[in-house]
Amino acid sequence: MQNILELKNIGYSYHSLHGETKALENISFEVCEGEFVAIVGPSGCGKSTLLSIIAGLLNPEQGTILFNNPDGSLNYPKIGYMLQRDHLFEWRSVYRNVTLGLELHHMLTPERLAVVDRLLVEYGLDGFRDKRPDELSGGMKQRAALIRTLALEPQLLLLDEPFSALDYQTRLMVSADICRLIRAAGKTMIIITHDLSEAISLADKIIILSGRPAVVKTEMPIKLTLKDDSPLAARNAPEFQLLFNRLWEDLTHENEAEQP
Repeated sequence: MQNILELKNIGYSYHSLHGETKALENISFEVCEGEFVAIVGPSGCGKSTLLSIIAGLLNPEQGTILFNNPDGSLNYPKIGYMLQRDHLFEWRSVYRNVTLGLELHHMLTPERLAVVDRLLVEYGLDGFRDKRPDELSGGMKQRAALIRTLALEPQLLLLDEPFSALDYQTRLMVSADICRLIRAAGKTMIIITHDLSEAISLADKIIILSGRPAVVKTEMPIKLTLKDDSPLAARNAPEFQLLFNRLWEDLTHENEAEQP
């Protein structure tokens, strides 16, 4: 598969009147087209900072980011960014929420609106298009946020703990459902999560970051022998527990190394 994204020796520091705080150092990895990559690491190690750099919201102080666009251009690709909360506006209907990005980009064309209509049907929200967000369940809100993101037809999806606000049972169902929908759409995804089981069940590859300043400790490919490749079924794979133990050991050693 062709690389869609390559990070080379990315470094970043936060600066204040009290000095410099190094967040990222020599971060290098690749993401292939259609690949799902999970990023895990100790709390506060700079995972969200790294995602903001990939999104173009922050400029790295060191290193380069290379994108391989399908058309061969050097333009920054279209990126969809889902945050920890759905950020739906309560004063707008579900339909007006999912079309907000198109509205802001002056892209409310019949073709784009037809895509939104199709997604509302596929994601089970067509009957709720005139409802307000407070009339939806947590999982339905996340589906609406995903439709809003996909309506702009991004090449790369960045998810920053998008299921963390959900209760455990809903999180299991919604994370599996949304990632199934993203795979069906043929998108490339990078997700940040603190849930190791979620990382193993959703990702094709896991990037394990060290404590601050974060470096890439390990790249762990995920290969599960299953007839049913759904994220929920993945938790029953014979390799699952071994992969979980390896991840847990890496992160536990990292946390112990940070202790004074």
